[in-house]
Amino acid sequence: MDLQGAFHVYDTTLRDGMQQEGLNPTVADKLAIARQLDELGVGFIEGGWPGANPKDTEFFRRAATELDLKHAKLAAFGATRRAGVRAADDPLVAALRDSGAPVVTLVAKSHDRHVELALRTTLEENLAMVRDTVSHLRENGQTVFLDAEHFFDGYRANRAYALEVLRTAFEAGAEVAALCDTNGGMLPAWVSDVVLDVQTSTGGRVGIHCHNDTGTAVANTLAAVDAGATHVQGTINGYGERTGNADLISVVANLELKLDRRVLPQGLLREATRIAHGIAEVTNVPPASRQPYVGSSAFAHKAGLHASAIKVDPMLYQHMDPMGVGNDMRLLVSDMAGRASIELKGKELGFDLSEDKELATAITHRVKELESQGFSFEAADASFELLLAEMVEGERPAFFEIESWRVVTETVPQTGTAGGRAGEAVCEAIVKLHAQGERFVLVGEGNGPVNALDHALRQAIGRAYPEVAKFELIDFKVRILDQGHGTDAITRVLIETTDGAISWVTVGVGANIIEASWQALVDSVTYGLRKHQA
Repeated sequence: MDLQGAFHVYDTTLRDGMQQEGLNPTVADKLAIARQLDELGVGFIEGGWPGANPKDTEFFRRAATELDLKHAKLAAFGATRRAGVRAADDPLVAALRDSGAPVVTLVAKSHDRHVELALRTTLEENLAMVRDTVSHLRENGQTVFLDAEHFFDGYRANRAYALEVLRTAFEAGAEVAALCDTNGGMLPAWVSDVVLDVQTSTGGRVGIHCHNDTGTAVANTLAAVDAGATHVQGTINGYGERTGNADLISVVANLELKLDRRVLPQGLLREATRIAHGIAEVTNVPPASRQPYVGSSAFAHKAGLHASAIKVDPMLYQHMDPMGVGNDMRLLVSDMAGRASIELKGKELGFDLSEDKELATAITHRVKELESQGFSFEAADASFELLLAEMVEGERPAFFEIESWRVVTETVPQTGTAGGRAGEAVCEAIVKLHAQGERFVLVGEGNGPVNALDHALRQAIGRAYPEVAKFELIDFKVRILDQGHGTDAITRVLIETTDGAISWVTVGVGANIIEASWQALVDSVTYGLRKHQA
């Protein structure tokens, strides 16, 4: 399938989605999300705005060597050149040119009032900025898409000028002009009318970029496609500023399953639930249970009329087979769910469970039991693989046996010591374990209890397994699961570890953050050793 040809699925989670309040991913987070987006099979991944901030610049630098995209092309986002400056001399345009991204998406003003008030330049100069920047990037070998900012509002205010911006971009070599409902105030019929007029008036390829302020971003996107748009932009889980962007999974699921339009590679839509939840874990935003298609409640049925009917035929109360998006039907009273997802994920991790239904069912029940305690394996593949290994092979992988562990936090006296500043809290952890027939007792210090435990554990195991010296904790996320319980709430911890070549995520759950972190740390080291031993 030509993902960059007849129809574009363009993901802007890493750029527009990250403008959501409370989202602040690291570069490592963005790389991890990009890999998952590629697994969904999107055609384009907008990585950010190189040159505008250090994080996005670093993302593109690392992406060149750390991302091996199988389906998607990486796109860099940026603005047209500044007024009065040649594109070749604009440092932000240079950052786009030097980003290494094969595609550049330029945001351009298409609303006359924004040109005059926000850019503080003339309408003629704005057109020159579009023409010069698109031409310059095309001459340097990059494909250029145009995001026509505030297009629908600009079209209503001054149709002729809004269309002229698009014509200018097309004439300069832009492949697509995405019409942006930047303020999110449109409705489907309005969008459809404008898209039809744009195509008739310009003859160019039209895309659509919708925000969800009216609650119709997905519907607006589908209306644009119905009117002829062949490039759709959106974000996973509908992330974005204010009320968010069009949820890209809902868009592609509706296109494929309802309108019979193939827009992703064959079979990859079945990964949608896993990927949506996995990205939610990376962003540390709880997945929305009522999210269409991929929410945990999307195919859930309570006891009563629905439950009795779907025992006869599940499709009596479902609009589709949930396996189409990798989700599961759930009967809330009988807890019937999950085996299909377990089989899919098991196969991905190298465990073929399709021939042993009893084992797959037993694993499903075990996962459900752990989920009821607060565990989540959507973004913790390493912990899930250890669980699979335990149930398939009959025992949990074990390279060491923990005898005991403890961690102490104390405050440095006001007079101060050599170990810290006066009044500063310092942490010390002691770990006792057995490995390779020997007993090890190690003390670790850190700037927090988890850091101290990590140091002590890796030092102790490193005596028996030197390869542990390569392991490094690179990310740590905490989520309080039952917030109404206050300080006695259950805590879930996700830890990401790297050996310099790959990274993996493990999960721990406990009555306190230290206990949960310890579980995740032990799983992290165990998984790393398992991979290295293999």
